[in-house]
Amino acid sequence: MKTRPACRVLAVALASAATLVLAGCASSLSKGISDDGRATEVVFPDVARSAWQKEGTFPNLDNLRLVGAGASKDQLYDLIGRPHFREGAIAVREWDYVFNFREPSGGVVTCQFKAIFDKDARAQSFHWAPAACADRLKPAVVPPTPRIAERPAALPIVAAAPTAKALPPQRRRIELSADALFKFGKSSTDSLQDEGRRELDGLAASLGDARDTAKLKITGHTDRLGSPSFNQSLSLARAISTRDYLAQSGIPAHNMQTFGRGMSEPKVQCAPSSRILLIECLAPNRRVEIEVSGER
Repeated sequence: MKTRPACRVLAVALASAATLVLAGCASSLSKGISDDGRATEVVFPDVARSAWQKEGTFPNLDNLRLVGAGASKDQLYDLIGRPHFREGAIAVREWDYVFNFREPSGGVVTCQFKAIFDKDARAQSFHWAPAACADRLKPAVVPPTPRIAERPAALPIVAAAPTAKALPPQRRRIELSADALFKFGKSSTDSLQDEGRRELDGLAASLGDARDTAKLKITGHTDRLGSPSFNQSLSLARAISTRDYLAQSGIPAHNMQTFGRGMSEPKVQCAPSSRILLIECLAPNRRVEIEVSGER
């Protein structure tokens, strides 16, 4: 009988500890996070005190540029990895990262990155500390393509439908499957698959002596899976990676233009189905189109 008070005290202590743990898992540092994923005050965690990966990581810039409003936690995990702080619980409304970027001079700059989620666990707002770190995502400046005087009738009609008008003389269009070029959901040159590399190598070889004069218009397309903003970024990133790979084959980068159409120009429409069957059905929509001119 004398042990009951002690047991009762221990039970209360354990319950309190469990409550604190659960509260810690579901809490957020930033203040006033709304249902639409905005905060009245953005607060970054202390790296030295609470980061489990204090040294941070060197992110894949192509993947980091794909992060946008509407991304799910699974998509963020796939693109930039799990958060670097103890924020893995379902109820957590923000994820924090420590990213390192190399300077041209050889130094390294460390930045903190935060994604804030809405009530449906979709990332909606993003923040950097220092704020200037956001400039790291700006793409490299590519010299503008020289303008060539051309009669209006010679301009191609861009259409994704099979009934598109024939291209004017001295132009050809090549359509490459994005599934053959890239791993699913990926866009960096590192994620180019062997089949895709062979196809791009074949295209570069077919230009022969015209590599220095040919003009390439590269357009990326996606299926409708994912948010419009995510797909727009993905399609453009794939076009840019295609350009960068072809540039390594001797085609001047300033002779190539890149565009992203996202999911706006589908070739097929598919009825709702299981995810596996839907991904397979929508495959024709995931493509990179390359229009080549000036070979003669």
